[in-house]
Amino acid sequence: MSGPTLVDTNVLIDYLDENSQWFDWSAAMLARAAENGVVVINPIIYAEVAVEFDTIDEVEDALPRDYFEYAPLPKEAAFLAAKAFEQYKRRGGVKTSSLRDFFIGAHASVAGMTLLTRDARRYRTYFPKLKIITP
Repeated sequence: MSGPTLVDTNVLIDYLDENSQWFDWSAAMLARAAENGVVVINPIIYAEVAVEFDTIDEVEDALPRDYFEYAPLPKEAAFLAAKAFEQYKRRGGVKTSSLRDFFIGAHASVAGMTLLTRDARRYRTYFPKLKIITP
């Protein structure tokens, strides 16, 4: 893996919990991503991680800006996410499912980033050209 890597929320949650069964894998993959390029999060990922904390300062400590690049979500990614979600619904996907995974996959796809995730199923289906690192 080289170049920028967008880190999915599940990897960060695992990394922030040393008792997680996925802690070792997530920590190793984050370290590898940092060695080979920029480690990126976006506002969707930030918000999902923030649920685990009481204050913004705690989130900032958990996701330090000297390690993570905070990237805005491009409008092209928002558009691609909407179209992928629309396709998902047409295929019988759960109507109440959130757009968040689609935003994450679309962002990585539009920006040419690799996606680091534990749950690649939906990403592979709706973003088939996306480079994914998964167990």
